Amino acid sequence: MDYAAEQQNEVEALESIYFGEMEVLSVEPYTFLIPIKSDEYDPETNSGLFCSLKFEYTPNYPEEVPVFTFNETIGLEEDDEERLMEHLQEQAQENLGTVMVFTLVSAAQEWLNLQSDEKKKAAEEEEEKRLLAEEEAEKKRFEGTRVTIESFKLWKEKFDLEMQSVKKSTVKDTGGKLTGKELFMTDKSLNESDLKFLEEGDAVKVDEALFQELDELDVNDDELNELSD
Repeated sequence: MDYAAEQQNEVEALESIYFGEMEVLSVEPYTFLIPIKSDEYDPETNSGLFCSLKFEYTPNYPEEVPVFTFNETIGLEEDDEERLMEHLQEQAQENLGTVMVFTLVSAAQEWLNLQSDEKKKAAEEEEEKRLLAEEEAEKKRFEGTRVTIESFKLWKEKFDLEMQSVKKSTVKDTGGKLTGKELFMTDKSLNESDLKFLEEGDAVKVDEALFQELDELDVNDDELNELSD
């Protein structure tokens, strides 16, 4: 195999494919940079992922794996870089014996797209959790404390003790005698006494015939006024 010819032909093809992006650093041996980015990569909004791979041909490439390293990365953690490099090494071994730079660059771009989608989804889920937590906190702030049987019993015991204390203090201050208002506040049964009286007491009976007899009298208003005087 004419390694030099294979290498030169590939470099020319790559320069045509990545025109304006690929940067040749040296010819002997061929060393060059190719930028790779995810579809959503935007440096202005800091979205998506980016890396620049540096390739260097070995003397017997393509029957040997070319040397490739990261020249620059954006948006990738150290763990991401390690996993991407492992993925590219696997691809290189599978394509050993044929020119493979285009295959490696394509594999890297596909990997960046998948990783970018995963990071975007994770960020959206995290934002949803944050908004949900804020919403729940806002609901609790307006709902206040939920009343249960146990909490109501505790409140009732405390309230009864406070009312007994108020009653004792009032009796002491008034010499043992309570005003009507104080009796009403301390003895809730008193507020129903009038109602019970009306329900159980005797109603005043009115003889309607008396009003009928008055209607039959021929008395004008002036006479009624004189009588009233």
